[in-house]
Amino acid sequence: MKELHAIKDAARRLRTASTEAKNLALAHLAELIRKSEGTLLEANQLDQDALPEGSKYGNAFRDRMRLTPERLGQMRESLAQVQSLLDPIGEIVEATTLSNGLFARKVRSPLGVILLIFESRPNVAIEAFSLTLKSGNALILRGGKETRKTCEVFYRLMREALAFAGLPIAGAWGITDPDRGLLERLLREKSCIDVVVPRGGEGLIDFVTEQSRIPVIKNDRGLCHVYIHSDAEPEMAIQIVRNAKTQRPGVCNAMETLLVHTDCAGELLPRIHQNISNPALPTPVQWHGCEETLRILGNAPGVFPAQGLAYDMEYLDHAMNVRIVPTLDEALAHIEKHGSRHSEAIITEDPAVATLFENSVDAAAVYWNASTRFTDGYQLGLGGELGISTQKLHVRGPVGLRELTCVRWIVEGTGQIRTS
Repeated sequence: MKELHAIKDAARRLRTASTEAKNLALAHLAELIRKSEGTLLEANQLDQDALPEGSKYGNAFRDRMRLTPERLGQMRESLAQVQSLLDPIGEIVEATTLSNGLFARKVRSPLGVILLIFESRPNVAIEAFSLTLKSGNALILRGGKETRKTCEVFYRLMREALAFAGLPIAGAWGITDPDRGLLERLLREKSCIDVVVPRGGEGLIDFVTEQSRIPVIKNDRGLCHVYIHSDAEPEMAIQIVRNAKTQRPGVCNAMETLLVHTDCAGELLPRIHQNISNPALPTPVQWHGCEETLRILGNAPGVFPAQGLAYDMEYLDHAMNVRIVPTLDEALAHIEKHGSRHSEAIITEDPAVATLFENSVDAAAVYWNASTRFTDGYQLGLGGELGISTQKLHVRGPVGLRELTCVRWIVEGTGQIRTS
């Protein structure tokens, strides 16, 4: 496959690309996105219009794929933020002079060629390009067929930006062919591709982890919890729950399950329901609750019993699970059983309780008195992310610049040889 040989060669050249050249490409891409706003919005509208009817393509899916002038502006801001970050390549992690005179240092280096497989969010392409380029990597992008026309424009702009900065245009290969067979072939190309990042639903992630012969940075689903402790400040709790569930429910850092301590549930649940599930709201949130939740809310609209595997459900929509728990330990046990190791939050006024929660929860990001919606590379000052890693080897949490590097040893001597 000629494209693979070209990108492998481009990766070699990008290892030594200057920070100035990489930043120039990012700045030019931001300007190209500004100038191409009309073209991008038109292509995105064509993608939206082509979506077939059906539950798979509901409001949450359409929101994830939709571009707006505001979202394009956020892409430009993300590119600017990555420009402002320190270039990690060549950073000395540690250094020492050995007794034999050898000078050994551990330095950050690019991973090489990264294959990103994503589904319906076209902004992912821009975040991935900026981070992989700044960290000296080459990138293969394979988006979902639903955003093909949008991504075609983005891929063209990336190549223009690379050419403008004098960098190899083969360093960004955007694939619009939806053929699953092509993807299967790529997942076997361990001699040319160094890392695979699947970013999408559970089906995509399972497919990639089962098929790939290449190391995978896994971005699992986001079954995120918010736990309201007995001493939580009510208004704060209501605001955090509303933000975590309704600000953008179709993304992986949105809350899917609300846990509430018994001592405050009677007061808080009706207020939360009124705030996010009032039928007068444009999109009221549907509840799937435990028996005690149903007893407290009575005949409130949009409240149903949590059945079957409800607590393992990632809705990605205006729906959530609710369970009342008698203790912090019960909340922690529920999260341990049902969580996806993504993002978990506690609302409490007690620092000791918060610290116990933070140290006990097994998740990539843990919050005290804040919304789970901040598990985002851009929000955390990383300029974006290649994904949110829920695994524990190499990287965990938002995959930013440093997470797209590895360390290697460079050892310099004056003729030393080993004698034992």
